[in-house]
Amino acid sequence: MTRNFEALLEAAKKVQTTPEHREEQRRSFAYGNTAYENSNITREMVNRQADAMASERND
Repeated sequence: MTRNFEALLEAAKKVQTTPEHREEQRRSFAYGNTAYENSNITREMVNRQADAMASERND
């Protein structure tokens, strides 16, 4: 590994993600995997479903 790459890895280990950022990443992951299998899937559909699931958890 190069020194620059090692420095980047060390810096990445110290990053603190917010719950909002994790949720954004989760939705992006869900979209990417489902859209790969079914091109009819949209980000809006993933967001709607994620919002519905979140409201069910909070009820």
